[in-house]
Amino acid sequence: MKPNFRNDYSEIMHPRILARLAEQNLTKRAGYGTDEVCASAAAKLRLKLTRDDADVHFLVGGTSANLIALSAFLRPHEAVICAATAHINVHETGSIEAAGHKLINIETRDGKLTPSLIEQNFARYTDEHMVKPKLVFIANATELGTHYALAELRALRAVCDRLGLLLYMDGARIGSAMAASEVGFADLCCVCDAFYIGGTKNGAPVGEAMVIVNPKLKHDFRYIEKQRGGMLAKGFILGHIFDVLFDCNLYLELAGHANKCADKLRSVLAANGVPLAYETATNQVFAIVPNGKLGRWTDGVICEINERRADETVLRFVTSWATSEEDLRAFEDAVAGI
Repeated sequence: MKPNFRNDYSEIMHPRILARLAEQNLTKRAGYGTDEVCASAAAKLRLKLTRDDADVHFLVGGTSANLIALSAFLRPHEAVICAATAHINVHETGSIEAAGHKLINIETRDGKLTPSLIEQNFARYTDEHMVKPKLVFIANATELGTHYALAELRALRAVCDRLGLLLYMDGARIGSAMAASEVGFADLCCVCDAFYIGGTKNGAPVGEAMVIVNPKLKHDFRYIEKQRGGMLAKGFILGHIFDVLFDCNLYLELAGHANKCADKLRSVLAANGVPLAYETATNQVFAIVPNGKLGRWTDGVICEINERRADETVLRFVTSWATSEEDLRAFEDAVAGI
């Protein structure tokens, strides 16, 4: 069987989550996230964040989390500043635009926004004849596998404060970003008005934990969550999932394992003279291969085509919490044979 590095959500769930769900299968609980298990998971997360005042909402998936959050946080005429490669701009079927909010997307070198890029684009919108930039959307890790250093996040916070902008973080792969950097749970609350902790791509079958820090954004969030179809009747399922993930250090342990496996992929590619499109330290690896050899690559390894260029193609390989030594050996053998 070919080694599979298509994404980090191909496996269903971490065994500890499966065991919890099996154990609690017939236990009756209140619905819509009002149960004691959701309360326990939220309390564990607040402890990690060191913020007792943070609102925590458990949602099903990343696209719906972004749609619900931005719908709740923005007025109809307000717009979002984001990287051109941002998930909301490329892979969410225009959901934010369908909700009535323009995306001001910016070309970047590595998928990351900078204060100067934000300032330059903010300045283009001058009066009521245009949309009003109100929220900066970042992802950590980005869609290109890069991640923000703590100093970079603090710089973004400073420019947002100066311009009166909200800072929202898509945390689908925040575990990978934190495991690759000095950024900790508590830092997220210091730099972001709101963010989510991704579960789907870090060992959970489904689920993201939305955290709202800014008091001005908390009001009526559950109304928007329900209106946008994100309120799960069996919300206790999400509670169990995150209660396990936030127990001890499991969440970051899983992300750290994925990053270490990606380091192995990078080493194998370097040993075989395969250049990388982006310098990453997270669980996404982007390799540049000649178009003439593309078929041999896709025949040997299951992965995704990230970008097609004139004479070459960028392939994306993604490791996960479940990547095994056998997977890594199979990748090494496959690359050596291409």
